[in-house]
Amino acid sequence: MTDDIVDTIAGSSPALAALRDRRPQTRAQLQASFDALFAPVSTAHVAQAERELIAAFATRLTGADRTSSFYAERALAADPARARLVIDEAVSATTTGPFGSYIEVGLQGENENGSRYTPSAETVAILGARLAAALAHTHLLVFRPRESGADDLERLLQAGWDEDGIVTLSQLVSFLAFQQRVITGLRALENAGLAAADEGQESEDEEDAA
Repeated sequence: MTDDIVDTIAGSSPALAALRDRRPQTRAQLQASFDALFAPVSTAHVAQAERELIAAFATRLTGADRTSSFYAERALAADPARARLVIDEAVSATTTGPFGSYIEVGLQGENENGSRYTPSAETVAILGARLAAALAHTHLLVFRPRESGADDLERLLQAGWDEDGIVTLSQLVSFLAFQQRVITGLRALENAGLAAADEGQESEDEEDAA
């Protein structure tokens, strides 16, 4: 069990604590998911360093924020040589989404194009085929989940992932996306509250001056 991870990343304040106390079940579930994924009973299928590197990549894909900085620090501590490259790859692979092509009949009119990520041969040589494949799959899940299919799973299997590892990889990406949205939302709500408080104080100051 670790300290509350959302409080660690978002920052703990009375305002944030009050917001989070409204959803105790969400608080507990987020913490339980983090503990299961980043302090697991076993790392037989996904090594701890792989978890940290994938997290740094996934959270940096959508831009720099508190969450991406947190996981970048963890990755640099776990595997500094590969972490630097993973973070650089995430920065260069940043795009907007979701996008992609529907496979269902009748939905092709809603297809949207976007930048896809494929690790270079040099990147694969440095990171290894297994981690490089995981990063490519992470980019797929973050930006074009509608395209994920059997061929993508086969690429992971060919790169050395087993079925249990693939499940964990998918859980990691899903959890990180949700956690990042929660933290971004909490920060926005807190900042909005602070801004409102500042406006109220300014009004009081003006009235006192008058």
